[in-house]
Amino acid sequence: MKLFSGRAHPELAEAVAKELKTDLVPTTARDFANGEIFIRFEESVRGADCFVMQSHTQPLNKWLVEQLIMIDALKRASAKRITVVSPFYPYARQDKKHLGREPISARLMADLYQAAGADRIMSVDLHAAQIQGFFDGPVDHLWALPVLADYVTSKYDNSDMVVVSPDAGRVRLADMWTDKIGCQLAIIHKRRDPNKANETTTHEVVGEVEGKTCLLVDDMVDTAGTMCQAALALKKHGAKRVIAAATHPILSDPAAERINNSPIEELIVTNTLKIREGINIPAMTLLSIAPLIAKAIQEVFEDGSVTSLFR
Repeated sequence: MKLFSGRAHPELAEAVAKELKTDLVPTTARDFANGEIFIRFEESVRGADCFVMQSHTQPLNKWLVEQLIMIDALKRASAKRITVVSPFYPYARQDKKHLGREPISARLMADLYQAAGADRIMSVDLHAAQIQGFFDGPVDHLWALPVLADYVTSKYDNSDMVVVSPDAGRVRLADMWTDKIGCQLAIIHKRRDPNKANETTTHEVVGEVEGKTCLLVDDMVDTAGTMCQAALALKKHGAKRVIAAATHPILSDPAAERINNSPIEELIVTNTLKIREGINIPAMTLLSIAPLIAKAIQEVFEDGSVTSLFR
């Protein structure tokens, strides 16, 4: 087994390597003056089972191309098998067409990985489960729910807790949370302007939240508009306190400002993405996803069962 890391989030890759009791393969990576990327691995990979980690934070397109170049280098160096480890799958929100003349970019990403030479993909909390079908090969879909839920149940009393889906699209995720921690479910009904990105209008709360500790759950926090509007709606409907849990902390501007000015008492996220410099959210708790990824890599390498990790 050989583990490789791009430059987007080497800290996560190093943590995974530590869990696996191995080292990252030494890699030369640099940018040419015009922005082109050069990659060379400093040891033989012939016949190796290779895992290429890249966390697609900003600038996303640069790190995506770097990962594709790494895959191509491994293919041309006679690697036996190449597994893409992409904790945050790029362009996952563009998994279908809403209007005419739009791309299905999540499918394009799968095609690019395959064209570059990837045999397998591993990712955490895909925005839409159907993305697994875009890649013509094995896709290991990991869940951060056990990591997040263990923290929530260790810190908060779930006897008066309600899990809240911030929109209709996350109801299935919220339902999984209720099964995991044993509490009730509520849903925020909202409408999104199809002509304006990252803008939503919250309408009503479906479920009993008055006097309850409300746990908002989502797969990602980008500009935090949806989550913060949902938190305000819950407070207006009498929620005692609001906490939030999400897997991917994208935190594009003005997310930090919104969260700091919102009723959210604690935002619990994982380190699938590197927190950008300058982001200051005192209420944010960062949990490590490295042990989960390391266990999944070990199972794949040993031809074991990734599913068994979530039973």
